[in-house]
Amino acid sequence: MGSTAPLPGTAVLSVDISFSLDGFRLPLYEVADRRYEPLGVWLIGDISIYFRACLDALEMIDDVSNGRWPAEEWSSDKFEAAFTPERVSLQNLWLESQHGEYAVPEVREVLERYWRFLVSMPERTHLIREYHPDLPRWQADLLLWEETWGRPHPYRGRLF
Repeated sequence: MGSTAPLPGTAVLSVDISFSLDGFRLPLYEVADRRYEPLGVWLIGDISIYFRACLDALEMIDDVSNGRWPAEEWSSDKFEAAFTPERVSLQNLWLESQHGEYAVPEVREVLERYWRFLVSMPERTHLIREYHPDLPRWQADLLLWEETWGRPHPYRGRLF
């Protein structure tokens, strides 16, 4: 799943995971510690290049980081992800042996850095967008997230 050499713009995390792009400009990950394999697969498979999915995950990690249960459950056809104030548990729905449990601060750090990695990716300027085409995709998706939920994103002013 991971690349052999990091590409320019790679974010290297202190929790032994790094991200890069493949030839199709899709995320790859590389882990030094196989314990983080399910986390890497979840990020590049479930969240992938989708800012709104990452915004949802950031909201959930903010909730549990502050001792609250998430307002919604993670919805996916690839992973079951359970966010609690104690830990984040990931289970690949297609590969029973791929599961992991992580401390909330670990996942928070990884998600924040994955967001930065996504934002650093080149815009796909050939794609036509209807919602705020004048803004970078991440900003348009942030506004759409906030419009959908009727409130500012909890990371507004901290991460973006």
